[in-house]
Amino acid sequence: MPETVPSPADAARPDRGRTDPEHVADRRRLRRKLGFWRVLGILAAVIAVIAVGWRIAGPDEIPAGRDHVARVSVSGMITTDREAAEMLRELAETETARGVIVRINSPGGTTTGAEELFTALREVARAKPTVAFVDGLAASGGYIAALGADHIVSRQTAIVGSIGVLIQVPNVSGLLDELGIEVVEIKSTPLKAAPSAVSPVDEDAVEAIRLVVSDTYQWFVELVGERRPLSVAEVERVSDGRVWNGRQALALGLVDALGDEETARAWLAEAGIDEDLPVRDWEPDRAEDPFDVFAAGALVADLAGLDGLSATLARASARARGFRLDGLLALWQPRLEN
Repeated sequence: MPETVPSPADAARPDRGRTDPEHVADRRRLRRKLGFWRVLGILAAVIAVIAVGWRIAGPDEIPAGRDHVARVSVSGMITTDREAAEMLRELAETETARGVIVRINSPGGTTTGAEELFTALREVARAKPTVAFVDGLAASGGYIAALGADHIVSRQTAIVGSIGVLIQVPNVSGLLDELGIEVVEIKSTPLKAAPSAVSPVDEDAVEAIRLVVSDTYQWFVELVGERRPLSVAEVERVSDGRVWNGRQALALGLVDALGDEETARAWLAEAGIDEDLPVRDWEPDRAEDPFDVFAAGALVADLAGLDGLSATLARASARARGFRLDGLLALWQPRLEN
């Protein structure tokens, strides 16, 4: 019988075709190892999903059916927000939410957004004790939000006030003239879409907008007079657009007490809310919103322990959601000049 010459493949795999017990045992051990790592990989994936869900829900999530103190956060730019308004209406009707802390850190935003938020918070306050805590900044529309509560607590060094309204229209008509660019405007009436950024300043248009600003400012001032225990003269004094720190705001009657969130909890206790109740954060349901890459990045960075990057991406997410201007501005805009 001629001698069988092994193929190159068989030569590369000297164990090919072997069926001896040692070879079978080696293959079984290999299968067991592969099975172990597959199971470990699946467990790791499950743990990762649970960790993400835990991070989203929060470690201190309180069951919906348990009595609690609700915490609502107002931060960043304030604009009209249907989901937040719906959440506040639900909060007003939820009996297990015994009291509410509104934590504010906002420079304000649009007047329509601030009005919507104020109205929703007043509905909440009519249903249960509600206290605002100024944790850094409650200026312009942020202060309008604070007025929606029954009691206002501020940190001593927080910024409060900026009672006023503005509209800003950049005018680049002079620059266009220098560049030799002419913009043709065809309008139904002279005051349509005026003042314009590309046309010389029209005093009639400026006066028309000034009347709108003045009337909206009067609405803001009247809101302060209604919600704060101040005389007409005292309201006029605090309504010149400037800001104060918490200590000054207390002396002027813009806030009721200085302190922190525990001070706000103490006021709720005085209003009859059990001070041992846990605090549950209430947030709007944004399930219908498009995917937010900044928010997703913030979550991943938080899970990785990169707190600084997580905070930066969270602020970018808030700015991206808030960049929807829908009216006059009730916004504190400090300017730093050289």
